[in-house]
Amino acid sequence: MASGKFFALEGIDGAGKSTLIKKKKKKMNDAGKPCHVTAEPTKNHIGKTIRAILSGEMEGDEKTIAALFLADRIDHLTHKEYGMLQYLNNGVNVISDRYYLSSYAYHVPHVSLDWVIEANSICAALKRPDITFFIDITVEESLRRLSSGRQQLDRFENESRISTVRKNYLLAIDKVKDQENIVIIDGNQSIEQLAEAVWQHMLPLINC
Repeated sequence: MASGKFFALEGIDGAGKSTLIKKKKKKMNDAGKPCHVTAEPTKNHIGKTIRAILSGEMEGDEKTIAALFLADRIDHLTHKEYGMLQYLNNGVNVISDRYYLSSYAYHVPHVSLDWVIEANSICAALKRPDITFFIDITVEESLRRLSSGRQQLDRFENESRISTVRKNYLLAIDKVKDQENIVIIDGNQSIEQLAEAVWQHMLPLINC
C-alpha cells in the first residue's frame, strides 16, 4: 500500500487555515482519497496543557511552551492510536493545521531559532511534510479577522506579537527553504481562490 501524503498549513492567526482545511478534506473525499485532518496543539493530554497555558488557565513561560509543543508534536506523530504516522503508513492522506514551522515562528526570540530547528529535527527525521503551505496575510487583516470572530483573544493574539510571528515565519522559511518544500500562498484573496491555489499543488501528489 502506498503511503499517504502529508500536508501542513501554516500562517499567522486569522489566515483562514481551518476553513481551508475543511474545503480540502471535502475535496479529497469527493475525489475518493482518504484524508485525516488534525491540528497542533492537539486535543490530547499534552496539547490540552498547552491550550490551558495559552488561554491563561495555567501558568507557563515561553520556554516551557516551546518544550511542550515539541513533546506534543512527537506524540502527535508516533502515538499508536492517533499518531499521524499510523495514518500515513496506512495510505491515508494527512492535513495538519500547523506543524514544526509554527514553532520556528512562535517560539523565537524566547528561544533561538537554531535551537528550535535542532530540537524539532527529530520530528523532521520522522516525517517532513510533502508540502508546507504558508498562507500569508497582513497583520492588519489578521487582527480584523480575529476581532470579528473571537470573544477573547489568547496571549499570542496582539499586534506586536502577530507582527513578530509573521516576520519570524518569513525568516525561518528563508533559512530552511533548501530542506523543506514550502509554498507561499497569498491569503488575502478570496477563500475560493485560495482553496483552488492550494488544491492545484496537492493534486499531483495525491494522484500519484
